Amino acid sequence: MDGDALHPIGELARRTGLTVKTIRFYSDRGIVPPAGRSPAGYRLYGADAVARLALVRTLRELGLDLPTIREVVDRKIPLPDVAAAHAEALAVRIRVLRLRHAVLMAVARRGSTPEETELMHKLAGLSEDERRRLVGDFLDAVFGALDTVPASAGVMRSMTPELPDNPDPEQLDAWLELAELSQDPDFRAAVRRLLEDDAADRAAPGVAGRAGLRGHAPGGGVPRRDPVAVVRDAAGPAVAAGLDPDSPRADPVVTSVIAHYADALGRRDDTALRHRLLARLVAVGDPRRERYLQLLAVVNGWQAPESLTPVLDWFTRALRARTPAVTTGTADTFRRV
Repeated sequence: MDGDALHPIGELARRTGLTVKTIRFYSDRGIVPPAGRSPAGYRLYGADAVARLALVRTLRELGLDLPTIREVVDRKIPLPDVAAAHAEALAVRIRVLRLRHAVLMAVARRGSTPEETELMHKLAGLSEDERRRLVGDFLDAVFGALDTVPASAGVMRSMTPELPDNPDPEQLDAWLELAELSQDPDFRAAVRRLLEDDAADRAAPGVAGRAGLRGHAPGGGVPRRDPVAVVRDAAGPAVAAGLDPDSPRADPVVTSVIAHYADALGRRDDTALRHRLLARLVAVGDPRRERYLQLLAVVNGWQAPESLTPVLDWFTRALRARTPAVTTGTADTFRRV
């Protein structure tokens, strides 16, 4: 198709690779109008028709609608403006598709029920503001008035998931599971009890810190480590060495941890104190808590947290073997003190 010569639609189809039917469709909508007619009334096209059709084909493959394409090829609106707007709309669409993909993959992997599938679909479709409200509702439920304490405020920040604007599939999958877990009333109650017990330990006369952070003893004394960290460091070598928690060789490990806990609380080593520590460690060892932290690390792009399960399981077994059974009265006492 050279110069000012006009050519029939069949020649145009051969040059562009499009069908005659497709070209006629675009021509009828004014996108690639004929430059004239043959004596027999057939459409004839000029040299610019090939370039217009190439642009139309590209824009259609990119998903633009026909009215917009006509305005672009007629130069009524700038192509960069159209591209920018369409790219933004396409980004939203991609995000929706990725969320749906994450839901379907989770359903396939977990063997979810229809009810669980509906919940995951709802969670996946939340807006950023809705996600923040969902997270805020969970944090409010588990922290309550405790969030006014500086130490608890720090823990609350460390438990807040923040899904990035362009999450990868693993982050999306983790967000779905984390959001679903955060809606579980039993999990919320368990986290709340753990935080309340932590607050009670911090309020004890001899306490200096809180679980997970360091604090200073009254009067500016030496910082005290939280009991979970003490258990981790004391029991870790024993677990690595394959030491039986029922063995007499485990006695020094239990003794050192109990001594630290008694000193931190300003208490003596007795049955109530040991059951108090057991309750704390069992709560920390809740598999749902560890799973929440694992998912949180994925969503926020943090390093995977260390699993405390092996050392907690080892030490709680060792401590139980060296602790008398608690009576109802004693149980009530150790929860109050």
